[in-house]
Amino acid sequence: MLVAGVMSGTSADGIDVAVVRLMGRGFRTRFQLLSHKHFAYPAGVRRAVLAAMNAQRASVADLSRLNFVLGELYAETVAKTAKDSGTKIELVGCHGQTIYHQGAPEKYLGREVACTWQTGEGALLAQRLRVPVVSDFRVADMAAGGQGAPLVPYLDFLLYRHERRGRIVQNIGGIGNLTAIPRAARPGQVVAFDTGPGNMVMDALAEQLFDKPYDRDGKIAATGVVLDPVIAEILRARFFKKKGPKTAGREQFGREFVKWFIARCRGEKRRATGEDILATATALTARSIGVAVRGLGGGYSDYIVSGGGARNKTLVKMIEATLSPLKLKITKTDEHGLPSEAKEAAAFAVLAYATWNREPSNVPSATGAKRPVMLGKVSF
Repeated sequence: MLVAGVMSGTSADGIDVAVVRLMGRGFRTRFQLLSHKHFAYPAGVRRAVLAAMNAQRASVADLSRLNFVLGELYAETVAKTAKDSGTKIELVGCHGQTIYHQGAPEKYLGREVACTWQTGEGALLAQRLRVPVVSDFRVADMAAGGQGAPLVPYLDFLLYRHERRGRIVQNIGGIGNLTAIPRAARPGQVVAFDTGPGNMVMDALAEQLFDKPYDRDGKIAATGVVLDPVIAEILRARFFKKKGPKTAGREQFGREFVKWFIARCRGEKRRATGEDILATATALTARSIGVAVRGLGGGYSDYIVSGGGARNKTLVKMIEATLSPLKLKITKTDEHGLPSEAKEAAAFAVLAYATWNREPSNVPSATGAKRPVMLGKVSF
């Protein structure tokens, strides 16, 4: 079956589409990536997405309009990817754009509520593309008592489990998250959780301080001085000490955190330059990953990196430095047959395929759900 996966992450840089050929069932599914494309959001759409994320106040009309605009964009990007690759899509899995995610229950109207919201209308994709669409994946896991994330561990276990080598699979998108797969593991032994900020804080600082969408190759951060006391202070926060399952997003590391971070770097007579601040944010991502990996204990041989952060040379060097005592073999998913930029989009193709075959695809040991469940809602 030819399935298109569509992903737009918390960094809000645009849309990734992966076309995948899938055969078989469950964890014996055979996987072949046929095509992958990235489409940047139009500037106005990106502004609207960023304004909606974790907003204290928002127009209901604008949120509804954004839902339909994103649906149109998703449909256009899938159609273009299919045309350019000469493939005929049979099914689409669309994650949508997260505008709010609260994985842990909090009191609201007299109840304990956990909630999430991924926007981008699936029914619109189905009508434009004339194929079934699976969307809104996270809510079924939350209804079963999970945190709705991470969901990519299903793909990680499918592709990277190994009889003799324990593997840690790290994605660095807007948020960092890892999947730990012990050697000869069964699905219930997989551990996965968010490690903290990925590119989100770095990208926001590059935009605010240097008028750039991101720090290409980490070149700006490479010229700065890391402010170790700031990182030490942040890593004392409860989030970094907590064991998984745990999730993070702009609610923890969005605009409010970035404002505080800049003030903290410039406070106490530090006189930090923009380069110093960006270097410190880059080191924060690397060291928070180090905290997470060390917390897993031993028994792992490989550390496999994916996501946009895998292209940041300064970040990768910092990660290598913080993990060096663990003697892990560090590679990218590209070296295992899957381009790092395509991984999350490909994951939602696989999740959609599982749902289409009426198979559960959450990993309860990763999300905290009480049971395996089928994910997503199907639009015809």
